[in-house]
This record gives sequence, structure tokens and C-alpha cells, in this order.
Amino acid sequence: MCGIFAYLNHLTPKTRMEILDLLIKGLKRLEYRGYDSAGVGIDGPTSSSNISLVKSTGKVKKLEDKIHEMKDDLNFDGVHTVHVGIAHTRWATHGAPSDVNCHPHRSGDGNEFVVVHNGIITNYKDIKQFLITKGYKFESDTDTEAIAKLIKHIRSQNQQDSFRQLVEKTIAQLEGAFACVFKSTLFPGECVATRRGSPLLVGIKTESALESDHIPVQYSADEDPKLPHHGQEFNSSGSPAPRKKTSAMFRLESDHTEEIRPSDEESVEYFFASDASAIIEHTNRVIFLEDDDVAACKLGVLSLHRMNREGAGSREITTLKMEIQQIMKGNFSSFMQKEIFEQPESVVNTMRGRINYEQETVTLGGIKSYVPEIRRCRRLLMIGCGTSYHSAIASRQLLEELTELPVMVDLASDFLDRNTPIFRDDVCFFISQSGETADTLSALRYCKSRGALIVGITNTVGSTICRESHCGVHINAGPEIGVASTKAYTSQILSLVMFALVMSEDRISLQPRRSEIIQGLKALPDMIRKVLALDDKVLAIAKQLYEKKSFLIMGRGFNFATCLEGALKVKELTYMHSEGIQAGELKHGPLALVDSTVPILMIIMRDHVFTKCMNALQQVTAREGRPIIVCEEGDTETSKWSESVLQIPKSVDALQGILTVIPLQLLSYHLAVLRGCNVDCPRNLAKSVTVE
Repeated sequence: MCGIFAYLNHLTPKTRMEILDLLIKGLKRLEYRGYDSAGVGIDGPTSSSNISLVKSTGKVKKLEDKIHEMKDDLNFDGVHTVHVGIAHTRWATHGAPSDVNCHPHRSGDGNEFVVVHNGIITNYKDIKQFLITKGYKFESDTDTEAIAKLIKHIRSQNQQDSFRQLVEKTIAQLEGAFACVFKSTLFPGECVATRRGSPLLVGIKTESALESDHIPVQYSADEDPKLPHHGQEFNSSGSPAPRKKTSAMFRLESDHTEEIRPSDEESVEYFFASDASAIIEHTNRVIFLEDDDVAACKLGVLSLHRMNREGAGSREITTLKMEIQQIMKGNFSSFMQKEIFEQPESVVNTMRGRINYEQETVTLGGIKSYVPEIRRCRRLLMIGCGTSYHSAIASRQLLEELTELPVMVDLASDFLDRNTPIFRDDVCFFISQSGETADTLSALRYCKSRGALIVGITNTVGSTICRESHCGVHINAGPEIGVASTKAYTSQILSLVMFALVMSEDRISLQPRRSEIIQGLKALPDMIRKVLALDDKVLAIAKQLYEKKSFLIMGRGFNFATCLEGALKVKELTYMHSEGIQAGELKHGPLALVDSTVPILMIIMRDHVFTKCMNALQQVTAREGRPIIVCEEGDTETSKWSESVLQIPKSVDALQGILTVIPLQLLSYHLAVLRGCNVDCPRNLAKSVTVE
């Protein structure tokens, strides 16, 4: 939720127009995280002694147009050798979308401090009330404005403090989740960023190569005096541990506060963003900040600080493997359409290097050393939200079959509400595309504190869930920009199927079943291509349905999750009421909804529940229902029950849900387009739900 982008150029001359274009382009890459309003903050047109803020309600394009309308006021031709620009695209939580509620928020009329923020400050009302008693006047309804005014108040009490120290004292008063980037007229050319619970990373771009792969973390000098200072680590004997190699670009100053500096007169650019997709076109070298990290830039220096000594003593400089083409639409009209049609490749990437089809073995490197421990567990818990929750439901039946363990599936929010009993011999899977989902992360910490083994299933390297899990599986689906998840869903199911295959490799009685599934996985990409070839038929069905008010999707067994996921996609993208119904529950209420006017889709495959699904079909048609049927190729018996039939290739029953969901992804896409909805940016929603 919300996208932060900031850019600092040091000894790198840029015109003001270039800086604004760079900020706008960064926001466009992050627009999937929120698109209620957007804003930028840059130095004033004549000097850094003031800050110009430009804000606009609506999408980033409206902000871009507004900036171009103000080109004379903003002095596009001015050049900055050193400059900090901050930008933000908003998903509204506190206060309606409006220019005044838009970020960046300011400390007062003079714009001494401005801040962009992603997250929710839970104690902002207390802070706001305190600041009002001190004479501060608030102009917005947001929680973020309290941060900007609080740092100004702290500055009034601590005139000698550095910008970084002011930020540290400010965040010490905040409760909740946040990622923030600060800019100030009092500290020109400086930028301070921090996070707790919301993602934030720093990109580094230099002329010379970085030889170092780590940057040390510094600690506040006022913490426990018995602890070593200046970022020094001690080994078990009490002597200083050898320092990790540092970059030729940096030199270490061993005075009172250790700093990491670029070499004299060397230009450097820093990028701060909520997600790597905004940075990759500029640099592939990034640092993923951890909770309570404070990254400060001053005179080209990048230094990392913490108030406590939790976690590692350094941060790795990671080289991103992402390609710029992966975050472009290419020849497609929307990211969602592109991601649907990428699934033949994304499932191959999920399986690449993990399955040996000849020897019928499966290796998941991320959990390999933990498999013996997992085999000794009492039960498996799978926890997620939305689409990730549906992927757990889709794979639960196979996991129960191949592991012979009880498998619990829970929505993360409901799991937390119940204070669920967790034991040391439980294994808990946390499934999240972004790896930052707030409820899932809270559930992870709850289970971890009770001694359970934590397994992360994510699509984002360096995410919080990745770092806080004991082990995990990276689904390798590639960047997913569309708010409605598609390829991540199928790759999550595949990752859990592969885990089930790993768990059953030593069970002789299960070898025929394993062999059947592994050969099914080999054929899966070609089968997905055949399903995607039904796009024109799906479009024809969408044209019959797009003016309807409601849509029911029915199935059971391995395809029940498809019903839930298909209904979620229709709701997300078309704003049409849609419900996924377990076909076995028809007689317990949902059958009352069936008549000749209600659109119904039924998934009926030739698996172990085929006869039961046919019973449900007969019940629906007896009440004048006219279902659209998804069935197997060549199934003429089932096809004759409907005029609208989508036939998909026959696969192993456990993998059929991957194929049956694709027509529903296509259908929701076409319905949204026909209804005039924005496919990539559905109303009221955003990707990467980092607030509860």
C-alpha cells in the first residue's frame, strides 16, 4: 500500500526537469501500490532554502500534467549538482483522496521538514493531540502529518542534533507500521530513510564498480556502554571480529562516528523505493533495509544506523536479477493480460532446476536441510490472505495425501483473531506474493514466538517474510505488477505441489502417484498454452455476461479453490457480485439463488468427484439454471448440458486446478474491459497489502 520513491544526486548535475521526470517515472512503476493521489517534493526554484511541493488527486498522469502546467514556476532549466527529491503515490487510509491529504506532508508553512510515508501510525491521535497543545495546526486528516510536525517539535528541543538523530528520536515515538523518507530545508542535500513493518530499499549507482558486498551498521553512542561501539563485532573470545571487506568506492572513517564515504570528487546517486521495480532501470545494486534501520545520506555518504543491536551487524548489497523487460507491458494492453499469458513461462521458471523428470526427483534448495525436521512434525499450517489463501486451499488435498499429516488452512487475519494454539512441533507455511503482507507477517511472528518452524513461500527476494522465515521456497514467477494476482497464484500452487513431492519421496506406496504428478508437471506448460488459446471463446462468453449483476461459480474437490479464486478475480476487477460455491453445499442454501437469470459457471472434470458434480449440474438445470461449463477435452456427455462450454486439456487431478483457473482469469479480464473498468488498478485496492 502506497509507493515511496526518492532520488539523491551527489556531484551528478541534473536539470530540474530531469529530476522531476525521474521522480514521475519512479511513481509510475509503483502506481500498482496505490493510485488515489500522488505528489512530489523538490528544492525551491531558486535555492535549497525552501521546498516546492506539487500534489494532485488521481493517478500519477494527473500529477505529471500538473507539473508541466507549472513549468515556469518550477524552473525546469535550473541545474542541481546535489539535490534530494521525494515522491509518493497514495492508497488512502486516513482521510479521503484529496490534494491536502496527499503526500509529501510538511511540518508547517515554511516546509522545514517534509516526509513521505507508507503504512499506518496507530498512535497518531495521541501525537496529534500533544502537538496541538504545543500550538501546531494540522491541515490534513492523515496520520503522516503528525510525523512531519513531530520532527519539527523535536528539532526545537534538540537544536544541535543531526538530521539522522532527529529522525531516530521521531520514530522512537511512533507505533504501527511505516516506511518514511525525510527531506529538510535545514539540512540541504541530505536525505534520511527508515522503516518498520513496511518495505523500503536503497539503490546505489556509481561510476566505479563496488567491490564490497556489505555495508556495516552503526549503533547509537548512547546505548549500553558495556557493548562495543563503532559498529565493531566481537567474537566468542571477546576480541574484535575481523572486519568484512569494504568497497574501493568507500573509505572508513574511524573517528567518533564511523562513516562510509564515496571517494573524493566521485559522483554517486541513491534511489529509495518501496519496491525494486522502480529502481531496476537505474541500478541493480540495492540494500534491503530491515525493521528499525535508519539510512542517512549526507555529502554523498550512505550510512546505516540502528538504535538497538538486533539482527546482523551489516547489510548485504544485493545484485538484482530482474530485467527491465519484466516490468514493461510489451505488446499487451495491461499488465494483468501480460501476466496471464506469461504463465507457460512462469510455471517453467518455478520448476526450473528443481525437478528431474527422468529420475523423478524433486529438490527444493531453500528447505532441503529442514526436510528431516518437517517430516517429524505434528501438523502443517498454511496461512495467507486473498489469492495466497486460495493457493493453500488448492494444494491442501494433495499435501494431506502425500504427507499423511493433518493440514490446517487459515486466513491470516482470522488466525490472529483466534489466538490459535501453536506448538513447537508444528510447521507453519506463510504464503505471500510480495513477502510483506501485514496480516501474514503478524501471524508469522506469532507462530515464530511459540517455537514453530517457519516456511516462507514468496515471490520477492529480500522481503520481510523471506528474511524472518527459517527456510522457504521462492516461487520465481517474475515481477507481478497487476493488482489482481494471476501467475503468482499458479506458481504458489506449483511450489506447494513440489513440497508435497519432496515429503513423499521415501514412501514406496506413493511412488506411482508421485510419478503421475511429475509427468503431469512436465506437460503442464504446453497444456496452459492450449487453455490460453481459448481466449476468443472466453471473450464471447464475457460479452453475454458483462451487463449482469451477479455471477456464481461452482465446483468441488481440487477445483473448489478455482471457484473461490475465480470469484475473487471477478469481484476485484469488475465490481460485480460473485461467489465461489462448493457444489456439495448447493442444497444447504445456495440453490435458492438459482434461476434462469443468474449467470452460473460450473467446473466439472473427470476426477473422483465427477459423479457428485454431475448431480449438482442436474440440480441447477432442473431449476432453469443455464450454466457455462468448464470440462475436459472430448467430454461430450458433460458438454451437451450447456450451450457455452470451455474444454480444457486433461491433466492429473491434482494439477487440474492450475488449468481450470486460467479461463476464469481471462473471463474476469474481459468482463472488466467490457464494463470499462481499469484492469491494472481496480478501485479501492492496491497491491502489497502492508497495512492490517
